[in-house]
Amino acid sequence: MTWETPPRGRNRPIYIVSDGTGGTAEKVVRAAMAQFTGHPVHIQVYPTVTDPEQLERIARRAAEEDAMLVCTLVRPEVRRTLRDLAQEHRVRMVDLLGNLLSQLGLFFHAQPDGVPNRLYIADEDYFRRVAAVEFTVKADDGKEPRLLREAEIVLVGVSRTSKTPLSVFLAHKGYRVSNVPIVFNKQPPDTLFELDQRCIFGLTIDPESLQNIRQERLATMRMASRTNYGDMDYILAELEWSEELFRQNPQWPVIDVTRRAVEETAAIILKIMGERGLTHVDGEAGQL
Repeated sequence: MTWETPPRGRNRPIYIVSDGTGGTAEKVVRAAMAQFTGHPVHIQVYPTVTDPEQLERIARRAAEEDAMLVCTLVRPEVRRTLRDLAQEHRVRMVDLLGNLLSQLGLFFHAQPDGVPNRLYIADEDYFRRVAAVEFTVKADDGKEPRLLREAEIVLVGVSRTSKTPLSVFLAHKGYRVSNVPIVFNKQPPDTLFELDQRCIFGLTIDPESLQNIRQERLATMRMASRTNYGDMDYILAELEWSEELFRQNPQWPVIDVTRRAVEETAAIILKIMGERGLTHVDGEAGQL
């Protein structure tokens, strides 16, 4: 089977076909498309597709519009139907789940259940994540020091070191997270030093980057003239105060968040948690 090479810069369609929401496939496609600058696409998602007539209409339309099919179909008979239709209509198709399910079946010596949309079914893990988010909101910015003892991960850093967005990101993965702000010339709560110290992570940042972030924040709040929050001398003193705290507690890993995405910082934390043997029952890093 051959295809003509399309002109560069032409907006081309990609059809995502799923017997679930299609969200997984869309994320994968968008991540892959980030590597192809100058090749704009229109992504059309077709969720909850299981009927052969639906598949036929989609395949025929894909052929008419010279679209590419990307599918996440867990039922093997539905995958086979779409694969046959793609061949019949001469449409390029990528099966994101088929090979993975087959290999997992060989790995586990078992057959997949073939239940669409199971990722989003409310189960014990779902409720754990909801509870983690609720806990993390309550424990944000040291508002409830008593909650520190219940946290699985504790983040420590000066203001505007991504403590809150990082906490929320980790909470959506199912971790109870508390964060404690470091304030110049003020000692952290005693409870912090009574916890499992392996679960505490220090966050730091480049002074210039921190100043830019804080000045933007002050401008938004219209407070620039009434505080030393964005003053470089104060920032340097505050960072030195936090670095001294980190030196006194060498068991706390210190992560520089300068120009680092929240996802990247979270990955570092979870990697360290895993290396320290702090794992959830589902195998993800985090305290039991």
